[in-house]
Amino acid sequence: MKKIMISLAAAALACAAFTGCQKKGAGEGDAARSAGGKIELEMYYYKQENQEGLMRIAKAFQKENPDISIKMLIIPNDADASMSARAAQNDLPDILQMQSYARVEEYASKGYLVDLSKEPALQAALPSSLPSVTWEGRQYAVPMDYAGIGIIYNKDIFQKLGLEAPATYRDLEKVCRVLKENGVVPFAALLKENWSVGHFITMIHTALLAEKNIAPADFIASMNAGKSSYGAVDTAKLFSILDFYRANMNSNAGEMGGGEQQQSFAKGESAMMVQGLWAYVDALKLNPNLNAGFIPFPVYNDAKMNKLYADVDSTFGVSSQSSKEKQDAAIKFLNWLSSDEGKALWVSEYKLTHSFQGGDFASLGAPYADLMNSVAEKGAYPWAFSQYPTKVFEDACKNGAQQYMMQVKSADDVIKAIDEQWAASAVSAN
Repeated sequence: MKKIMISLAAAALACAAFTGCQKKGAGEGDAARSAGGKIELEMYYYKQENQEGLMRIAKAFQKENPDISIKMLIIPNDADASMSARAAQNDLPDILQMQSYARVEEYASKGYLVDLSKEPALQAALPSSLPSVTWEGRQYAVPMDYAGIGIIYNKDIFQKLGLEAPATYRDLEKVCRVLKENGVVPFAALLKENWSVGHFITMIHTALLAEKNIAPADFIASMNAGKSSYGAVDTAKLFSILDFYRANMNSNAGEMGGGEQQQSFAKGESAMMVQGLWAYVDALKLNPNLNAGFIPFPVYNDAKMNKLYADVDSTFGVSSQSSKEKQDAAIKFLNWLSSDEGKALWVSEYKLTHSFQGGDFASLGAPYADLMNSVAEKGAYPWAFSQYPTKVFEDACKNGAQQYMMQVKSADDVIKAIDEQWAASAVSAN
């Protein structure tokens, strides 16, 4: 199913980028409606987990608004080039799913997004979520899912082997040793795709800033000003943790994508996976009896310093290139998402938390309770990668971490590549 949808998306993008078919321009209200009189919206999204749930949410909105139809377009990896090509053709999708912080700021600064500051959805959002969608004091997207990245672990396997959830790095070393001694793979791998290990290296890097008393926002500002290096942390520790992670994966780690990772975890071949809770949702489909918990990846031997990597993940914005009629319809959908019905469906169908006030997440299961309880007790490290320049994360971090894990790039070369890409991005931004 995913391959079919991705192929259709690629075909649609090729049509838009190279043949210019059905280009739309702002103000083309007459082109907004189909032959049946409906306003046709195109919604781009990149989160490939639980696509069917997002489709059901769109269908529920369309049922209440029969004059609006929503066509879904998925581009799960490296969509920036595709979106840039479509922007050049004045043909961006009407609704854009974007990563928080840097991607929203980039698109807003380029004039791609409609200012949503006064919309009801933004008034309903948690105040703490607003920085993730703000540029120059205005909000250009609606913050959606609040997510965490950490270790999802199989409670039944741990209980069977007499193991406690690791609270420190030393605990994690012991857990991995016992699991291997009992024929269980510690970590389900995902190295065939670069995005997960891109999250991993930035997660560990952000945690390691804490021991240097460097706030992530200050580090990013220093990098943008050309006054720091990605090597500002203890890089020996950073890459030794990557080495440890790789050494405790499946033997065929380089051949495993997201689906293979979830299968390995769901069937009990492996006891843990470093992921966001979106992966837990898919694993639960494979094994409805999965008994899982969610904890921080313990970088330190001081348990108090080990926190989940949690922040606003995805956002929805409205294209400024769409006709006014389409913009109004798209905004209507985003405001509907903040309604009681929209919030409930987001949780029940998409299986994600949201960033609106008044959420009820009990139905999502124990790992989500672990997320919220951990953040309430210890706080969280922010998703710093969402504030990196886009090319730094998409190219240097994701590719560099994957190449290091596949043993084709050295640690020094990874740091050098990140520094060089960051410097180039800072220059282009100015």
